[in-house]
Amino acid sequence: MIGTSKQRLAILVVVTLGLAGCDTIGGWFDEERKVEATGERISVLAFDSQLDPDPQLAETPVALPKPWRNAEWPQGGGYPGHAMQHLELGETLRTAWTADLGESADDEQKILSQPVIAGGRVFAMDAAANISAFDAQTGKRLWRVNLTPRKEDSGATGGGLAWHADRLFVATGYGDVVALEPATGRAFWATQLKQPIRGAPTADAGRVFVITYDNQMHALDIERGTELWTHTGIAEQAGFLGAANPAVEGNTVVAPYSSGEILALRADTGVVAWGEQLVRASGRFSQAGALNDINGRPVIDRGRVYAVSQSGRFVALDLRTGERVWERVIPSIQTPWVAGEFIYAITIDSEIICLSRRDGRVKWIRQLRRYEDPKARTNKGVITWWGPVLAGDRLLVASSDERMLSISPYTGDLIGAMSLSDKAAQPPVVADGTVYIVTEDARLTALR
Repeated sequence: MIGTSKQRLAILVVVTLGLAGCDTIGGWFDEERKVEATGERISVLAFDSQLDPDPQLAETPVALPKPWRNAEWPQGGGYPGHAMQHLELGETLRTAWTADLGESADDEQKILSQPVIAGGRVFAMDAAANISAFDAQTGKRLWRVNLTPRKEDSGATGGGLAWHADRLFVATGYGDVVALEPATGRAFWATQLKQPIRGAPTADAGRVFVITYDNQMHALDIERGTELWTHTGIAEQAGFLGAANPAVEGNTVVAPYSSGEILALRADTGVVAWGEQLVRASGRFSQAGALNDINGRPVIDRGRVYAVSQSGRFVALDLRTGERVWERVIPSIQTPWVAGEFIYAITIDSEIICLSRRDGRVKWIRQLRRYEDPKARTNKGVITWWGPVLAGDRLLVASSDERMLSISPYTGDLIGAMSLSDKAAQPPVVADGTVYIVTEDARLTALR
C-alpha cells in the first residue's frame, strides 16, 4: 500500500462536473429539451480547422445492423473487445426499479465503475469500495461486501468490476484485485499490486488484466490470482480520474495508457506486438485536450482497433500489425461505439459525431448543450456527457446536468430525454432489454 487515499488523488486531474438538475426519475419527453441539440455549433477544433460533415457522404444513408438481445453486460464496455454493435431495447422505457449502492460521490471520491450484468444478477460498486449484487428482475439486494482495507480511513477512487467464468473480479483504488463468488460475495482470492488501479479489470481466457496508475498492466491467473506477467508503459503524472480497461480478442490484449500510448501485447506472455502514440505534437483544444490520456476504451472490431485520446488523435489500427488505417483529429474522453459501418463518439467539446468506419469521414455532427449556463461559459459549469450507447434504434447519452438523451443514429436529431436523480456517474449500459444507469447519488436505476 502506498500513501493515503488523498495522496493518490493528488496525482490526478479531476473532470469538473455540472451541479444542476432534479431529484426524481422522469419519463421520455420531446418538446421541452429540443434546444439541447440545437443552436450555434462549437467546433471541436479550437486551434485547427473546423470539423464538418463530408459532402461525399451526404447521399449515403446510415445503415445499422439488426438489433440483437445481449443477455449480459459482463465487463466494463460490455464484452472483452468492447464492440457491442446494435443492442435490442424496447421503444418505451419505464422505471422497473431503483436501488441504493451505498456511498455517494463527492469531491474526493467518484463512482468510476459501470455496473455489470451476468447470471441474472446486477453487480455495482459505489464510491467507497462497497460491492453489491442485485436481482436483475426485481432489484432486490442479494449481498454487499466492503473491500476497504482495515488500515484505510477514507476511500480511494479507481477500479471496477468484471464477470468471467462464473467469478466476479473487482479492482480497487487501493491496489487490490479480488475474485468473488457471484452468488454470495465470498472471496476466492485477493492480490495486492502495491499501486492504485485506474479502471475496471478485463477478464478473458483464464486471465484478468488490470492497469495501475503508474501505467503498468498486470496479467493475473483467474484461478489463484498469481501474477503471470507485467508490462510497464511510460509514466504520466497527469490524467483524468479513472481510466479505460484493456480490450481483448483471442491472444491479443490492447492496453490504453494515460501517457497516450496504446499497445497490443500477447495475452499469454505480455510480449509487445506493436505500439502507437495517440499524442498530438501541436494543436490545443481545451485544458482537457492538453492531456495525453486515453480515457475511452479501445474497441476491437473485425480486425481493427479503434481508439481516441483527449489530445485529439482518433485512429483505426490494424489489430495484427498496428498499421494505421486512418486518423482523424478528434479529441474525446469517451469510448467510441462501433455499429456496422459507422462509429459514434462524443468529443470533449460536447459534440456527438457519426463517422464512417471504413475511412473516418464524418457523416453528421451535432452540438449538445455544453454549459449549464450558456451565457456564463465557465469551466465550473461545463457539462460532461457519457456515452454513447446504441440500443433500439437510438443513441443514449447521459450527462452531468442530470439527464439522459435519446438521439437518432441516422441524423443526430434529438428524439427524447428523461431526467435523472443526480449527475450521471458513468455511461448507461444495456442488457436483456434493460437500461441500467448509475448516478452520483449512488443510485442504480433499471429502465425497461
